[in-house]
Amino acid sequence: MSTENEGNTVPPAPSAPPVPVDTPAASSHPAAPQGGPSAPPPPDAPPHVPGAHGEAGAPAPQVHGSPADGSWPPPSPAAPAYGDGGAGGSGWGAAYQQHQPAPKPGGRRGGLVAAVLVAALVAGGLGGGLGYTLARNDDSSSTTVSASDNGASQIKRDPNSVAGVAGKALPSTVTIEAEGTGGRGGTGTGFVFDTQGHIVTNNHVVAEAVDGGKLSATFPDGRKYDAEVVGHAQGYDVAVVRLKNAPSDLKPLALGDSDKVAVGDETIAIGAPFGLSNTVTTGIISAKNRPVASSDGGSDSKASYMSALQTDASINPGNSGGPLLDARGAVIGINSAIQSSSSGGLGGAGQSGSIGLGFAIPINQAKYVAQQLIKTGKPVYAKIGASVSLQDTTNGAKITDQGVSGSDPVEPGGPAADAGLKPGDVIIKLDDRVIDSGPTLIGEIWTHKPGDKVTVTYKRDGKERTAELTLGSRVGDS
Repeated sequence: MSTENEGNTVPPAPSAPPVPVDTPAASSHPAAPQGGPSAPPPPDAPPHVPGAHGEAGAPAPQVHGSPADGSWPPPSPAAPAYGDGGAGGSGWGAAYQQHQPAPKPGGRRGGLVAAVLVAALVAGGLGGGLGYTLARNDDSSSTTVSASDNGASQIKRDPNSVAGVAGKALPSTVTIEAEGTGGRGGTGTGFVFDTQGHIVTNNHVVAEAVDGGKLSATFPDGRKYDAEVVGHAQGYDVAVVRLKNAPSDLKPLALGDSDKVAVGDETIAIGAPFGLSNTVTTGIISAKNRPVASSDGGSDSKASYMSALQTDASINPGNSGGPLLDARGAVIGINSAIQSSSSGGLGGAGQSGSIGLGFAIPINQAKYVAQQLIKTGKPVYAKIGASVSLQDTTNGAKITDQGVSGSDPVEPGGPAADAGLKPGDVIIKLDDRVIDSGPTLIGEIWTHKPGDKVTVTYKRDGKERTAELTLGSRVGDS
């Protein structure tokens, strides 16, 4: 599956929605009834009541995917096209008129009608004035019930509720602003990884600031710190930044075990969608081990591959790098990509928003990558030592006839060669995981560490074979 990173460049936005200013409604009092009789309106002047009319409509969104193509560093999957979306209308209702029949002519009958009208007007005026006085002075008839706090200064919430989990996790999340040397940049999210000031986020969030750009991190309480990139991994789409002059009261978020996550588990996502910092959304784990190849859509960006956790928690541009929490508040993933509609009508810059298909890097993988970046500044990838086609298929990952930049398709002395794999072989399983394409194989291999032993099932000349191999390693993105 090809998706797009959801943390693309976003227009400047406030860190919190503006607070509306209440405008006191103007109060009105009924006019006092007139004391003397008045002439009725002429019979040939009936009242006229105007109306309004109109209609509204909106187009339905469409979902697009994009395949990946070959070579490493692999190129970006084609970003879905964006279109316009919206709705229009001009009011509602239906026009109508109401005509009062004119009284029939006649001397005495006309006088009687006039007297009845005068009496009705006087009674109506008295009734209105009396009703207003009673409503103003008598509150005993109200059915409104007010809650009593019994002297408590605030409501106590269950620490395991969404509000309780969010309240504990928010102080350890940051909104990241990255700006390149050319002034281009964007907004994303990160979370506190340790007490030394390391923040974990996505590579595509900080990519603009890697070479001489500016980077800052802002906590929910308003504290803002300059930061620097410690290391970044394009293939994994993970980066680590360090706060300059980090405070001493940092509280790292607890890390969960993404291998133990089950479909249906509750999730809580924290981020800055479209620049709206400290936003909390909820959902469930919709699927596990979802093969995802994503890109931020830049002309020089490289694809990242993951065997992702899928969630329906609302994730939008700016959520990138933020934590995906379980119901206890432990981090189980890093929000990284979305499959979105092409309507692009949610916030400017042609960016689409959430349709309930969000993807997160499992925290077990992200933790390993972050530790390597802190230790050496460079990522370490597991590999099988063979080039595979990156075309989207359902038949498996085919070992190509030629490697990247003219290299051997099967690396001499590498894990695949030692296991007897050859060009043309089609890998259909890695351990018990079904492999339907090259991107799926890469994402699955990268959930392992170098040195792990795996079982490869492949087809050659229509026959299934198996081989045991030990994964090798590659340092860096080049």
